[in-house]
Amino acid sequence: MQAVVIREHGGLDTLRVDEMPAPRPGPGEVLLRVRAVALNNMDVWARSGPPGGRPVFPWGRLRLPMVTGTDVAGVVEEVGPGAGRHEPGDRVVVNSILSCGRCEFCVAGEQSMCAEYHIFGEHRPGGMAEYTVVPEGNLLRIPDGVRFETAAAAPACYTTAWRGLITAGGLRAGEDLLVVGASGGVGTGALQIGRLAGARVFALVGTPEKAKKAEALGAIPIARSEYPKFSERVRELTGNGVHMVSDPVGAATWPESIRSLRPGGRMVICGATGGERPDFDIREVYQRHRRIIGAPMGNVADFHTVMDLVFRGILVPVIHAVLPLREIREAHRIFEAREHFGKIVLVP
Repeated sequence: MQAVVIREHGGLDTLRVDEMPAPRPGPGEVLLRVRAVALNNMDVWARSGPPGGRPVFPWGRLRLPMVTGTDVAGVVEEVGPGAGRHEPGDRVVVNSILSCGRCEFCVAGEQSMCAEYHIFGEHRPGGMAEYTVVPEGNLLRIPDGVRFETAAAAPACYTTAWRGLITAGGLRAGEDLLVVGASGGVGTGALQIGRLAGARVFALVGTPEKAKKAEALGAIPIARSEYPKFSERVRELTGNGVHMVSDPVGAATWPESIRSLRPGGRMVICGATGGERPDFDIREVYQRHRRIIGAPMGNVADFHTVMDLVFRGILVPVIHAVLPLREIREAHRIFEAREHFGKIVLVP
């Protein structure tokens, strides 16, 4: 089979599509023929090396060579021993959450709190290939009429956005929401989920061009190129700040994100793509009764809720481009250059 095999850290020239043997499903696993796989930060970091010059990745050390690819949709090709809930020909999407299933957190339905929590495509081979092996319990059937590209664009980012805004953040109708990094996968998901929840949504993006796209999704755009101190613009528009900020960026935006909150407001965080060591005055948090809520990824219930909304057409993942897998270098280039608005999906 063909697969994007990351053998070393470096530039775009290190990416190549190699021939390798197709995997075989073990007990409780299925072999999936990949029909679509979406690009995420992890795929780029695995190739470029740990972000911010750290010696290890946010999730630990990465063993190379590696086939990444977290967001995967495809067709069941073969069923391993003991796997009986699916059969060849089933159209499925992968839930990337891997956990022990036995600890107190798993029993409570909080799989991402598990001490053995792992992610498909990060800690085990993923879907940047023609075939991949997946635990059967991590598959969800895709209804007829739903495109593989649509299903693959949703799992990680939209589950993360739902977890932050709804499950952890408790966003309510009538509240004001600021989405930082609104052109990314989590950001475009947060824009739609915020609107669905009945909030007034403000979208922080990098350029006026992206601002137009955010506005088309029903958000009030703020271009950071025009408002580097974007909290001032937020207060111009709201009077007292927003009830909630969704910030997956980190150090580059935290000070202004916190200042954008009204008294008693909350900031939900799920990443640190712009740096993990922010410099801010903690008095701006406690003196104004603000809260910072960590909400990485989500649980299985969050995943099922999001995918049901996607399958019913209530949430429509924003897809910037669909490219053949052989154009993996161009996909990484677009992603690193931050040219995209929404997800980049690859098709083997």
